Amino acid sequence: MEDEYENLVVDFPEPEIARITLDRPERLNAMTYGLVTDLHQALDQIDGDHSVRVLILTGAGRGFCAGLDLTGFGRIPGTEDFGEQQQGMAVQQHIAELVHRMRDVRQPIIAGVNGAAAGGGFALACASDVRYCGTSAKFGTAFVRLGISGCDIGVSWMLPRLIGASRAGELMLTGRVIDAEEANRIGLVTNVVPDDELQDKCLSVAREISRNSPFGVWMTKEVMWSNLEIPSLRAGIDLENRTQILAAGTEDSKTAMSSFLGKGEPIWENR
Repeated sequence: MEDEYENLVVDFPEPEIARITLDRPERLNAMTYGLVTDLHQALDQIDGDHSVRVLILTGAGRGFCAGLDLTGFGRIPGTEDFGEQQQGMAVQQHIAELVHRMRDVRQPIIAGVNGAAAGGGFALACASDVRYCGTSAKFGTAFVRLGISGCDIGVSWMLPRLIGASRAGELMLTGRVIDAEEANRIGLVTNVVPDDELQDKCLSVAREISRNSPFGVWMTKEVMWSNLEIPSLRAGIDLENRTQILAAGTEDSKTAMSSFLGKGEPIWENR
């Protein structure tokens, strides 16, 4: 089963695994209104498909996503009569909302970063739950080099939590581009693999995640993200405690306990 979009491809390379491939390779998959809208719709589609356990996000051709298409993003429908700043805010919010949508999707998102991940593309990588990259990958916040703030599309919130405030500050203030090796060294990605092995690596990790219960994976993603925002250890543990008791009461959890004791593999029913 495959679904048709103008600016991306949604396919299902294996049972329970979906993949979104940004598909404007001639522009290094740079963001336009059409691409961002397609991505919103594809995320909605996958979130609503409960047979999908894991989502892989990658780019066609030589790049993951080069950020905003500087030849023209397009206008948000209904804002044609707005002033310039008002139109700009509508565009900004349309793009930035992708970060919230990626967080809210129940399935874990694995970014397979090939080539350039700059600006908005860098934000998409940061907003994913797991990141792997090929040796060709290059990462840059880019915004500050365009005469605007280095804080954009959630990067100033996500990046310090991924690599620490000191390193994040240096990257955002300089707009410096880093290669795959440095991205791995500072913990931005989990690992670097040869470009021709990137998709296989992402699929391997997706399979490993899908062996766990649907509800357990969903709750793990939700609580991990929530605890990045919670101000105290006490509040974080309180959330964990409630989630564990909730999950332990599911039929899948009881099945898993029995299977573990019997040295068998559980069959997940998402009940």
